[in-house]
Parts: sequence; C-alpha cells; structure tokens
Amino acid sequence: MKKLKPTPQYKKDYKRFRNNPQKKQKLFEILNMLQNEIPIPAKNRPHMLTGNYAGYMECHIEGDFLLIWFDPETDQIDLIRLGSHSELFG
Repeated sequence: MKKLKPTPQYKKDYKRFRNNPQKKQKLFEILNMLQNEIPIPAKNRPHMLTGNYAGYMECHIEGDFLLIWFDPETDQIDLIRLGSHSELFG
C-alpha cells in the first residue's frame, strides 16, 4: 500500500471541493485505487501529461474534475493538483 502525500497546492484545491459530497466520494474512490495500486479504469481516462506537467499523471474523476499526481515508483504518491481544465492548465 502506497502513502498519499498531498502538496500544499493540492490542499488548497481540495478545500474548494470538500463540501461537495458527490465529488469527494468519487475522488476518494480514485485515491483508494492509487493507494492500493489498482489500475484506474479507462472511463476515467488516465494518461501521462506533457508540457509543464511532463512526467505527471492525470485522470478525470468526473466530467471536468481532474486529479494530477506523480508516482515516482516508490512507496509514496504525490498529489499535485485538483480542479477543472481551465483551473489547472489555463
């Protein structure tokens, strides 16, 4: 089981969504998969990023609600950002 390490920016992003139980539940399902090294389902479109986030992974939690993380092949996963396309890449 891997340890999830949220960055300060991820914590700020999370505060915007913490009062939305539907988004929180879906986020926790994805985080649980990451922590237990279960592959993210294709419906969530997990993929590697390029540009400023080269080497990082992204998936769609729902619609335009995205999670960016970094898995350096250790026992820890860094949670980088959480939000919409325009918030993360705009």
